Amino acid sequence: MIRALLILLALALPAKAEDLVAGLSQSRISISANFDGSEILIFGAVKRDSPIPEGQLGIIVTVEGPKTPLTVRRKDKQALIWVNSAAVEIDRAPSFYAVNTSGPLEQVLKQTSDMRHSITVRRAIRSVGAPMDIQDPTNFTDALIRIREAQGLYQQNVGAVEIEDQTLFNTSVALPANLVEGDYTSRIYLTREGQVIAEYASSIDVAKVGLERFLFTLAHDQPLAYGLLSLAIAIAAGWGASAVFRYLQG
Repeated sequence: MIRALLILLALALPAKAEDLVAGLSQSRISISANFDGSEILIFGAVKRDSPIPEGQLGIIVTVEGPKTPLTVRRKDKQALIWVNSAAVEIDRAPSFYAVNTSGPLEQVLKQTSDMRHSITVRRAIRSVGAPMDIQDPTNFTDALIRIREAQGLYQQNVGAVEIEDQTLFNTSVALPANLVEGDYTSRIYLTREGQVIAEYASSIDVAKVGLERFLFTLAHDQPLAYGLLSLAIAIAAGWGASAVFRYLQG
């Protein structure tokens, strides 16, 4: 059914040598108290108005979370303690970034196309520049990538995009439990010999719901009320535990 629908949609697109039509299994992710991650299926088709061109075809799918500024600090050991010795300001870094490819990245994407479209994780991170006394600013970006890769927030999944008959394709992206809410963007790039010739973008809404939404809104909009509520819950929990303990002892 999905295959037939994609073919019909592809035929309906305006004439172009090669173009993309695609869809998502879900466009909204709800973060609840028991949210432990999710998975998005991304599928599509390549529409053509002429025979399949020569040259290696590639598909790259990215999912990007909201970008935020941050400071990456380096710790050095002085005497017996670790202290912050240097810092680099990052203007914009995705809170989540996944790159799925149909083949080895160096084969499906040339550096010139990566520079133009900012597809890889490193290109998606924008630094505002490092202080003159820092000789190795790229190490700070490398450290940020390593940390977020360990947290499942930055992913590079080579060969995760399946292509059928150089026309239909599909892949899936695993979203970890530690997502931040906001607008996420899925982008699909069609390449020939490593050059991007078409792209498609769609949005994904990630939002807290239920108790998570209530507590988040309360903490940000009414911090005093949130603090008093937290204190009241802590007191009630302590009193309840004490009462149970006394009951068991008696």
